[in-house]
Amino acid sequence: MRRSLKNIVIAGGGTAGWMAASAFARFLGPDYNVRLIESEEIGTVGVGEATIPAIQLFNQSLGIDENEFVRATQGSFKLGIEFVDWSEPGHRYLHAFGGVGRPLGLLPFHQYWLRHHQMGGKSSLWDYAPTAIAAARNRFGRPQENPGGLPSGVGYAYHFDAGLYAAFLRKYAEARGVVRSEGRIAGVSVHPESGHIESLTLNSGEVVAGDLFIDCSGFRGLLIEDALQSGYEDWSNFLPCNRAVAVPCASVDPLTPYTRSTAREAGWQWRIPLQHRTGNGYVYCSDFVSDADATDTLLSTLDGEPLAEPRQLRFVTGKRRHIWKHNCVALGLSSGFLEPLESTSIHLIQTGIAKLLEFFPSSGFHQPDIDAFNARMDFEFHAIRDFIILHYKATNRPGIFWKRCREMDIPDSLAEKMDLFRTNGRILRFNDELFTELGWLQVMWGQGLRPESYSPLADLLSAEQLAEFLAIASRHADHVAGQMPPHHEYIAARCAAPAFDHKKAMP
Repeated sequence: MRRSLKNIVIAGGGTAGWMAASAFARFLGPDYNVRLIESEEIGTVGVGEATIPAIQLFNQSLGIDENEFVRATQGSFKLGIEFVDWSEPGHRYLHAFGGVGRPLGLLPFHQYWLRHHQMGGKSSLWDYAPTAIAAARNRFGRPQENPGGLPSGVGYAYHFDAGLYAAFLRKYAEARGVVRSEGRIAGVSVHPESGHIESLTLNSGEVVAGDLFIDCSGFRGLLIEDALQSGYEDWSNFLPCNRAVAVPCASVDPLTPYTRSTAREAGWQWRIPLQHRTGNGYVYCSDFVSDADATDTLLSTLDGEPLAEPRQLRFVTGKRRHIWKHNCVALGLSSGFLEPLESTSIHLIQTGIAKLLEFFPSSGFHQPDIDAFNARMDFEFHAIRDFIILHYKATNRPGIFWKRCREMDIPDSLAEKMDLFRTNGRILRFNDELFTELGWLQVMWGQGLRPESYSPLADLLSAEQLAEFLAIASRHADHVAGQMPPHHEYIAARCAAPAFDHKKAMP
C-alpha cells in the first residue's frame, strides 16, 4: 500500500545520519524516499569510537559481515572498560562485558561471592569473569558456546574510527537507494499553523521538501532546537564536566582489548585503541582546570606520538525536552549529550532509530505515538545519566573537583539503587534500562561501595558447597579466557585493515 508519508529528509551525516539512513533503507522498503543532506565543510565530532555490545545487534540487523566491518573501520575488539584511579589513586577495576559467575537457585552469583568475601575470602569478583581475565591477558576470541555445557559468559563490543564507520554505512545506504546531497542548510521553513517543518533551503538555493525530518546536525540542533525550540534539560548540576580536548596518537603494543578511563584532576581521560591509531581525550570541568592545562595533561600522558593537533569541544550535559517534536526527530548530539564514560553515545543513536521504527508514523503524525517515543527516550537518557553519575558520586579521590562530586545531591533514582546495594547487596534493574545488574555490580563495587550484609538465602549452601561452587566458576572463567588467542593475532588472522597513511588523511 502506498503511504502518503514517504519523503524522509536527514539533516546531517556523520555516524548518526548514516546509521539512520542505513536503517531506513533496510527496514522501510522502496516506498520511502530517503535523502541525506550533509556538507563536507562541516566537520563531525567523531569521539564515539568505543561501543557496547548492543552495537552487534544493529550491524547484524543490517546484514553486515563483522570481519568486513572491523576491517573497514580500522576496528578492534572490546571486552570492557578499565577504570583507573577512580575510586582512589592507585586503584583500578574493569567494567567487563559478559558474565560474572552464574546464578544458582533464586540468587545471582554475587550474593554467594559476598558471603565468601565477608567470611574472609580473598578472591576478586573479576576472578569469575572470563572477559576480565582475557582483558588482563590482552586476549580476545568470539564466544564459543558448547551445547549442554556452561555458557561461555563472553560479551564484547568494538572500538572503531567513527568517520570510517560513517563512510562504510554511506556505501551501504547509497547502494540501497538513499540519495546524498552536498550542501549547507541555510534555512528551515516551518508551517505557521501546524508547526511542522515543510522544507529545508540549501545554500545553493535548492529547496528540499519532506514529510519526516531527522535532525542529525550535532550540538546545535538546527531543526529540533533552532527551528522548533524543543528546549533542553541541563544536567550540569549532576555531571559538571563541560569540555573535552581530543587527539589521536600512534598505536603501541600490545593492542589492548578494552577501553581505558583514567581519572584526572578535574575529569577523566579516555584511551581507545584502534588498529591504525589510539584515540585519546580529556573530559573536564572548566571551573577546575584551564583549557591549556587540560591540553598539557593530555599531551603529556599519551603513550604514542600525537598524529594531529588537539581539538577542543564544548558541551552541556543533558537532553532535549522533546526529542520528537511535530514531524522532526533528533538523533545523536542533536538529541542530547552524555559524556562517553560508558561508551553510550552510539548506543543512544541506535536506540533512537529502533524506537522511531517502532513508532513509525503511517500516514500522519499522532501525538500518542510521539509521546510514547519521547517517554521511552527520556527513560533511556535518565537511566544512563544515573549510571554515569555513580562514578563521580562514589569516590574517595582527593581534590576540589572530586570533593564537589562526592558531596553533590544526586537523583532519588540513583540514591535508591546505592542504598539498596549498601544494605544487602541487592541490585534492581528498572524496566528495560540499558545497564544490567552485572554492570551496576561491577561499578558499585569497583567504586568502593560495600554492602553491610548479603541475602540470607546464600547461607543455604554449606561452606564446602560454597567453596566448590566458587571453584567451578573460577575454573570455568579461566578456561574460557585461556582458549582465546592474543588480541592482535586474532585480528591479523581475520580482519586486519590495510595500512593507513596518516599524512594523506590530514585535512
